[in-house]
Amino acid sequence: MKDLDKYYDVNRSMWDQFAKINVDSKTYKTEEFLKGETSLNSIELEELGDVSGKTLLHLQSHFGLDALSWAREGAQVTGVDFSTEGIAISRNLAKKAKIDARFIQSNIFDLPDVLTEQFDIVYTSYGVLCWLHDLKRWAQIVTHFLRPGGTFYIAEFHPLLWTLDNENPDDFTFIRSYFPLGRPYEFDVDGSYAESDIKIKPQVDYEWAHGLASIITSIADAGLQIKFFREFNKAPFQMFPFFKKRDDGYWYYDHPEIQLPLVFSIKATKE
Repeated sequence: MKDLDKYYDVNRSMWDQFAKINVDSKTYKTEEFLKGETSLNSIELEELGDVSGKTLLHLQSHFGLDALSWAREGAQVTGVDFSTEGIAISRNLAKKAKIDARFIQSNIFDLPDVLTEQFDIVYTSYGVLCWLHDLKRWAQIVTHFLRPGGTFYIAEFHPLLWTLDNENPDDFTFIRSYFPLGRPYEFDVDGSYAESDIKIKPQVDYEWAHGLASIITSIADAGLQIKFFREFNKAPFQMFPFFKKRDDGYWYYDHPEIQLPLVFSIKATKE
């Protein structure tokens, strides 16, 4: 438990810094959002569908752009993140954009002690699972916050990409195991993954590997009925230097014969 506390405390410190950097980065396009554009991608918009009038809990909402975009789509949104700075920026952006949304600072695993409601939708997306040590408990918490008949939806980077070197400028190179080690990986960090020249004080972050089997099984074992599992050969971010952007706004591995899964999505319901 002491090690877990250390991992999350260190990661929280990093995400506090990332929130302040990312809100002004080219990657997140905050100014465009404030002018009325959505931060959501066609994948999640099409697959989750109409959210008008529904209550939506966004887990790991970072500094709030996606949560606020869902609110613009008509949902009654509650965003949750463990970063104090992320939540502060989320609330400020809600005021600037004149959007009614609630934001709560909490580690997901502590959330049942903080929040008592149930929701029509629980949502999470893109780069979230590697920061969680226990997917079985995570899925139980998702189920806990869904009302009967409610929907869980996740769009996430495919775990196959975890095994690959995202700094190699030429092509894919395997550098990590697909299967979990039973402990977190440690990475040296001195800046955000988003497009920004701003640096942070060098530190280590801690991330956990999760294969598709553990993700899907955790959701099913928590009592949710999986409606679909889908894989996509496109990503909303340039995850590797050699990816190319197409007219639809997504990034692709530009190879005439080989296409790999870059993103997956799951939609499940609480019966």
